[in-house]
Parts: sequence; structure tokens; C-alpha cells
Amino acid sequence: MSIIPDMTQETHDLLQKALALSENERAELAGNLLSSLDTTVDPDVDAAWQLEVMRRLDEVQSGKVETIPWEEVQQKGRKLLHEK
Repeated sequence: MSIIPDMTQETHDLLQKALALSENERAELAGNLLSSLDTTVDPDVDAAWQLEVMRRLDEVQSGKVETIPWEEVQQKGRKLLHEK
């Protein structure tokens, strides 16, 4: 991977280290980095998401909906991407 314009050597080195992490570690790191960019919190939106999370959790725990294994989701996503 070449250095992206405006990317310092230090940033490039960090990127290389991050890319060497496991898939789960990269996902966690990416999520944390994205979260750090969004510093504004709308209390109404936050409350709505909390309610949605609780609703979905209740549906899973009650058996109303079934979860799909992550590997299956990844496989379906890759298939859809390659069909286009």
C-alpha cells in the first residue's frame, strides 16, 4: 500500500500496524475511530436508538426472531457484491 497524499509517515506506519491486526481487532478499531469523529449527540436520537436496541433484544430473547451467524451474513454479502 502506498502512502496516501497528506498522510504522514507516522500515520502510514499506524495504518500498516492496524492492517496487521485480526479482522475482529480491525473492526473494533475502525468502530472506535469512527465514533471519535461524531462528537455531537442528539438526546432524542440517542433515546430512540436505545428503545430500538431494547426492542430488538427482546425479539431475539423471546424467540420472535432468529439471528444469522456472522459467517453466513459475510458470505451472502460477498455473493451480492460479486453479482453486480
